[in-house]
Amino acid sequence: MATVLSISGSPSATSRTARLLRHLDARLEAQGHDVHALDVRTLPAEALLGADFAHPAIVEATELLARADGVVVATPVYKAAYSGLLKALLDLLPQYGLDGKTVLPLATGGTTAHVLALDYALRPVLNSMGADHIVQGWFTLDKDITVAPDGTVGVAPGSAEALSRVVDQFSGALTRTARPLLAAAS
Repeated sequence: MATVLSISGSPSATSRTARLLRHLDARLEAQGHDVHALDVRTLPAEALLGADFAHPAIVEATELLARADGVVVATPVYKAAYSGLLKALLDLLPQYGLDGKTVLPLATGGTTAHVLALDYALRPVLNSMGADHIVQGWFTLDKDITVAPDGTVGVAPGSAEALSRVVDQFSGALTRTARPLLAAAS
């Protein structure tokens, strides 16, 4: 199938955003995709804040992006925008780093007042980076994400259904774009 880079823009090690994203990664893997997780918070702060394009961790992140057919970008929403941590990474990636890629934007937040952050803050940046196709994204309320003591993620029924739908649409878009590439390689 396709190679997917799954980027978590949450600064928190116990983030519901990151846990939800890894939960969705499992769905994509079950559909046959090769998923590579990138938690931006694990990249060196000095490289991100100092705009060190040559830092090995930034070079590796750029290479992961180049190899991906699709990208899932998940972020918590703070003050009606995606996280500054995610912004720091996006600023270091190539201007047209999403060229030829299908992208799924996801966000989490404490109130529905932030739901438009996907369309008015994140989507324009992804578009400016040359994404071929940005599928319908989804905003999930923090209260709809639960984490059991064993780390298992639960999602409230309405959100779970919507997330399944957008992930499946993303997967379908990846499958449609991967087929012509496979045919051209034959």
